[in-house]
Amino acid sequence: MKKGNNIRFSFIILFLTSIILTGSNVPALAHKVIIFAWVEGDTVFTESKFSGGKKAINARVEIFDKDGKKLLEGKTDNKGEFSFKIPKLTDLRIVLNAGMGHKAKWTVPESEIREAGNILEKKSAVEPSGPTTVGLSKEEVKKIIEDSLDKKLRPIVRMITESKNTKPSLTEIIGGIGYIFGLMGVALYFKNRRKKR
Repeated sequence: MKKGNNIRFSFIILFLTSIILTGSNVPALAHKVIIFAWVEGDTVFTESKFSGGKKAINARVEIFDKDGKKLLEGKTDNKGEFSFKIPKLTDLRIVLNAGMGHKAKWTVPESEIREAGNILEKKSAVEPSGPTTVGLSKEEVKKIIEDSLDKKLRPIVRMITESKNTKPSLTEIIGGIGYIFGLMGVALYFKNRRKKR
């Protein structure tokens, strides 16, 4: 009788531990925050949201250069967006602080900023003073469209790639261990129950 009580007590402890550990994992996943950014002309645009799709409103955004020097800061609007003029030709590390420990970061490489700057310079150098007609070949139009799409989709592709390469967080690891303990407890319970019969 004493042995049976010990097994039940062990099972209850394991079961409660697994519930607590897996329960602590849920808020971490529900409130994960992300930010992504892209360059258009001389402006960097950012969009921030939580993993459930809710916009990160009135969240602090800080911009640092590649040496870690803060260049500027601001807050997201009611759509979770924040934009700023490029302050310096360098890698820009954008850090989002959505409160309660929810942070995310995104880096805009200097090469993307240079590329956007080159496009602006080319446009202003080519822009005629008066109306003219320009004939483009099919290949030139295709190349312009492909270049534009590549530029616009690059941040999204990078965000998808980065989200696939994320390692499990500590709470996810602890939650996994909790599941294992819970399953072991259930298995031990049924095993000892059979032995009793």
